[in-house]
Amino acid sequence: MKCIQFTEYGGPEVLQWIEMDVPVVGEREVLVEVKAIGVNYADTARREGKYVVPTKLPFIPGSEIAGIVVAVGKEVTRFSPGMRVVSMIESGAYAEYASVHEMALSEVPEGVSFTDAVALPLQGQTAYHILTTMGRLEKGETVLVHAAAGGVGALSVQLAKLLGAGKIIATASSEEKLAHAKELGADELVNYTKPGWEQQVRELTGGKGVDVALEMVGGEVFQKTLKCLAPFGRLVVFGAASGEDSPMLAGQLMRRNHSVIGFFLPQIMAKQELYQRSMKELLHYVENGELKLTIGGVYQLEEAAEVHRLLQGRKTIGKLVLVP
Repeated sequence: MKCIQFTEYGGPEVLQWIEMDVPVVGEREVLVEVKAIGVNYADTARREGKYVVPTKLPFIPGSEIAGIVVAVGKEVTRFSPGMRVVSMIESGAYAEYASVHEMALSEVPEGVSFTDAVALPLQGQTAYHILTTMGRLEKGETVLVHAAAGGVGALSVQLAKLLGAGKIIATASSEEKLAHAKELGADELVNYTKPGWEQQVRELTGGKGVDVALEMVGGEVFQKTLKCLAPFGRLVVFGAASGEDSPMLAGQLMRRNHSVIGFFLPQIMAKQELYQRSMKELLHYVENGELKLTIGGVYQLEEAAEVHRLLQGRKTIGKLVLVP
């Protein structure tokens, strides 16, 4: 099979187009012919050697696949050849075939395309759980969504609306991206490249602040987002794209009963019942047309380096997908 691999850390140019053996399935594993691959910032962090856990070399990046089951291990009971599936995996998605433990797979309804399905395991699950499991969003509450035109952001805006949020404040870096967030259901729009955006957020809430804020940049953005919280507000941290630290003093939280909550998706994956239940719900939303997936572009697998450049250059809107 063909796949993308890197043997050293660095820029997009370290991604190599190579050929290797098709994986052999274990007793509880399923061999999937990959039809769509999700591209994420985690892939670029892996490539640069900056991921939250060590990346051993050589490495085949990618953590989201959708495709067709072509073979199963002798102890597999939930899947059979021909079934349409989607999964989040530790690595190895940038390939024509992938071997996956059956417990990590979910069946894809006929009404959902592989391209749409592959947008859900990482970004869909993240959006769902930062709002519900970690953010504990209640009906009528106000939500602040940063980078609302991006993969997680676009899904968070829609899911917040489906979950009954009273007001959704979306931030983005351009008028085009803000307009897209508005189409997805955002009630208020803020350009975070302009000075004083945090004060604008507070003004949009009548000075109260937001109940739930979703933050993945770190550094100055983290500090300013903390100032946007209402009493008893929850700030859910699910990334640090800036690479900057986000120090804070306990007194900052005590004065207004604020919470800062960390989120790391593999911990959700470890709770299989929770992961499978939320995955089924997300697929149901897509099948029913309640959740619109913004596919920013579909590219051939061998174009992975260029796709990484586009993603890191922040030139895209929505989910980027590779196809073998």
